[in-house]
Amino acid sequence: MQSDLINSIEELLDDKVRPALALHDGNVEVVGLDDGVLRVKLLGSCRGCPTADLTMESLVDEEVRAAFPQVKAVVVATGVSDDLLSQARALMTLH
Repeated sequence: MQSDLINSIEELLDDKVRPALALHDGNVEVVGLDDGVLRVKLLGSCRGCPTADLTMESLVDEEVRAAFPQVKAVVVATGVSDDLLSQARALMTLH
């Protein structure tokens, strides 16, 4: 069931989101879907762009959540694992 939802989201991204991102040499990749939260990576020129947050809100998040109400949020995957972030926070509180 979840793989069907991810496939449908991929189709929406292909039809409505990726063409707009491609105009700026960007793209988006689905990383995963857990508990209604879709994790994506921005690729190409979109990665690290100063307007990446606006792109996420006004394009990716808006399109996905409008078409799939079961998706509660769309977030950018940072590429750093939660475990690594926890370790870094623990180290910072020691100093």
